[in-house]
Amino acid sequence: MFSESKITEIYCMADDFCKEFSFQQEKYMIEDKKTGHRNKPNRMSDAEIMVILILFHSGGFRCFKHYYKEYVCKHLEHLFPHRVSYNRFVELEKEVLLPLTIFIKKVLLGTCTGISFVDSTPLHVCRNQRILIHKTFEGLAERGKCSMGWFFGFKLHLIINDKGEILNFMFTPGNVDDREPLKQGKFLKNIKGKLCADKGYIGQALFENLFLNGIQLVTKVKNNMRNSLMSIADRILLRKRALIETANDELKNIAQIEHSRHRSFSNFIANSLSAIAAYCFFEKKPAIEVNFINDGQLTIFCFYVELTLG
Repeated sequence: MFSESKITEIYCMADDFCKEFSFQQEKYMIEDKKTGHRNKPNRMSDAEIMVILILFHSGGFRCFKHYYKEYVCKHLEHLFPHRVSYNRFVELEKEVLLPLTIFIKKVLLGTCTGISFVDSTPLHVCRNQRILIHKTFEGLAERGKCSMGWFFGFKLHLIINDKGEILNFMFTPGNVDDREPLKQGKFLKNIKGKLCADKGYIGQALFENLFLNGIQLVTKVKNNMRNSLMSIADRILLRKRALIETANDELKNIAQIEHSRHRSFSNFIANSLSAIAAYCFFEKKPAIEVNFINDGQLTIFCFYVELTLG
């Protein structure tokens, strides 16, 4: 659970962004002069709604209704004086989806350090026994298969750096191949250097395409692969792939990004985005310490070759 000073910091960041977002949005909106619509502002600002959503995923709460009525309305009333009813708050969630997405993409994401990890994790929306009678995500969610077996829902594709910071993310149906997001330029924007992945990302065409864009895809080697030599540094980095597995575990077990109680697609997106935003504010993230040591072996080898040939 975040402290009050941390909550104030998050609110200031969100409020500054929402003011700039509203200013830029009004510049491109078309005014309807025929009908007079009421443009009355909501009782709660967009920044307050975003902060309440982020706080829910930072304290290990399970039920949002209980969290809002018993915790926000009773213990955080001095921080949120303009509260609305629970039903009204659920309606206002839909209005902050766009600013919350841009807030994460432009403000909260980390920077690439040259060492990145990519992986996908399933997001179940129901049990496998209830797939045929599930109606909430009909036509959106699909059956997929992961290392833990078959599931019905979506996939969350993540890219993180060696500090545990999220660099980019993408949601796809469960039947989408893990390599598909890497074929899109927007998903790999600002990514450079080494990109460590598991065997599910092996592909000669994908490797060559990424290599031309300045990204070296480092994966484990299959037994039937030829000319599969790997440096010691790459082998050590692949052993650190548990970093992104830990990030997925924190998103699911601490931020509660996965549950089967969604009643609409907008509720699913709001829950997932606020969980990712809450993870970005975690003080302790899984990280590895990478130190490059220049021991001069290459210089000595070149000097020895010159002496031998000379």
